[in-house]
Amino acid sequence: MNQRVILCLDDDPSVLAQIERELSRFNELFDIICATSAGAANEILESLQAADRRVALFICDHTLGEDEGINLLINIDNHPASHGARTVLMNDQPDLEKIMQAVNEGRLNYCMTKPWADNELITIAKKELTQYVLTFCNDDLLKYCYMLDQKRLLDAHIENKLAKYRHGFIESSLGVSDEDLAKELIDGIDDFFGANNDHHVNRTYSENHILTHEGKPNTFLWFVVEGEVALIKRDETGAAHEVARLGQGSLIGGMSFVTGDVSFSTGITLKPTRVLKLNRSLFSEVMRARNDLLPLFSSYLLRHFNRRLKRSINTEVKLQQTLLSLEQAHKQLMEKEKMAMLGQLVAGVAHELNNPVSAILRNSDTLKDNIGTLINVELADDARDKANQIMANALLSRPVSTADARKMAKEIEPMIGNRNLARKAVNMGLIDGAEIQRWNKQLGSEFHNTLNQWDMFQQAGSLLRSTNVCAQRIADMVKSLKTYARQDDETMHEVDIHEGIEDTLIMFENQLKRIKLVKDYGDLRPIRCKPIALQQVWTNLISNALDAISQNGEIHVTTRETVFRSRKAVKVTVRDNGSGIPESIKNKIFELNYTTKREGHFGLGIGLSVCRQIVEHHGGTISVSSSPGEFTAMTVTLPYTQIITPLMEEQ
Repeated sequence: MNQRVILCLDDDPSVLAQIERELSRFNELFDIICATSAGAANEILESLQAADRRVALFICDHTLGEDEGINLLINIDNHPASHGARTVLMNDQPDLEKIMQAVNEGRLNYCMTKPWADNELITIAKKELTQYVLTFCNDDLLKYCYMLDQKRLLDAHIENKLAKYRHGFIESSLGVSDEDLAKELIDGIDDFFGANNDHHVNRTYSENHILTHEGKPNTFLWFVVEGEVALIKRDETGAAHEVARLGQGSLIGGMSFVTGDVSFSTGITLKPTRVLKLNRSLFSEVMRARNDLLPLFSSYLLRHFNRRLKRSINTEVKLQQTLLSLEQAHKQLMEKEKMAMLGQLVAGVAHELNNPVSAILRNSDTLKDNIGTLINVELADDARDKANQIMANALLSRPVSTADARKMAKEIEPMIGNRNLARKAVNMGLIDGAEIQRWNKQLGSEFHNTLNQWDMFQQAGSLLRSTNVCAQRIADMVKSLKTYARQDDETMHEVDIHEGIEDTLIMFENQLKRIKLVKDYGDLRPIRCKPIALQQVWTNLISNALDAISQNGEIHVTTRETVFRSRKAVKVTVRDNGSGIPESIKNKIFELNYTTKREGHFGLGIGLSVCRQIVEHHGGTISVSSSPGEFTAMTVTLPYTQIITPLMEEQ
């Protein structure tokens, strides 16, 4: 008994027999069930529902009683056992009225005329069953390849695999701890080789066993399952120093294995240690056979290299701090500082790229899901023109604060007659009472349905606008790399500071939907600044606020004119009602490499340190006010016209 069935309804037993005979080739995967009346078909649907079976294809004759056949076809989606079933309507002769009735209801996939040609029914069934499988059996497409449309199913299977790999490389390990990721990867490799240890992958070494030799080639990867390994590095005098101690879940020899360079250090066991040892041939074998492990290994390796990079940066910073006390090493110290800053800022750019890239991925997924519906929506000419205008306006519009949107929706709700549609109307800019009444009168009973269709156009435009802003943000950040590494990059401009804040809010638009955003902008004149650099400040402050609040949190963005050091200035405050910052660490948050991000959130401890540098180079100041469990407010104060500091001129 198969889980999927082909349900055939006709009051002529000979027709049912012919259908059953011609479709018998599908018997292996689809049971063929016949009924001679709508009542019998409904009883079959109930029994299928009770057995958790589903109708994949419904073939129905329209001449059963008083339109029973056509009515059952039109309502086929209403029954759980036949929801989503593909439908074929059979006519003794073409009946346009019946066909149009089914088409208008949106439930007719194909129409056949009796008697049908040889192989016509098989061809139609193959096509419709393929479409059903692609929609509802996405996880097991290969099973249907030999019977249905092999090319479409194979293409979809390959695309699913590629999508799975893309998802794995980008998202599968997000929010997973290093320990859990290492355990999943090691367990997968261990499970692959299992009890067959002909390759001697699973090994146990005694104390003081050398795994890697400093300065010598290495062709192995060691995954530490149990035990402890020390990494030893010799200095210029030949003295040995322990630079790291690695335990369960650690990777030994990763850098030299991947790059082909000689080993950076000597790895030696400190106690009896069990490892999984793979050469390049075995590594390729397990990754080919268990391709689900490849994204895990990539994430695992990137984290391993990132930890080494962070340790390297910390070591470099400590060296710089030591050299500061040595007057005779002043020249060497300045060079070290320059290189360390470059490394820190490259990491900062990676930090900043995370938000726009994530937004583009989310937007593209949503557009991919909705584009088919958007293209096929049916509208009258005037309504279609309005839909295009709404989408065009959404491409240029700015987010409206939650409070303002709610107020406008409340005003127009009586004219529209539906609170949800009123909110959608506000989003699409339909807030003029006269225009609403005109459309209501023109569209009549289709007014509410048309509003929902217009809303799809507004959402598409909004997503495209957000994607464009994010793409431009990425382009600006890539272009601004020279700002951090060279002296001749971004120049000072007079700009409206609200534009930079609004562009940042657009980048976070999807995340801001889950919270209440309140914008309170003052009347400010243009400020002379480096806008790309300042946008990095707004991005960090908004991102940190979003990380700090819960699902029903609030963020207030306030701008005011103020006086700073005897000069008129701009004050920008980003306040959230999140977890707050304890008094004991309030003075540390601007320090390099200090982070309060929760596990699973991207945080290098660089963002606020860079923010302070940018603000101070503009002649301003950044400060924090917070109460644990109540709020955090970050305030940036910038004079309208800055006295450029030497350090700022060097950028």
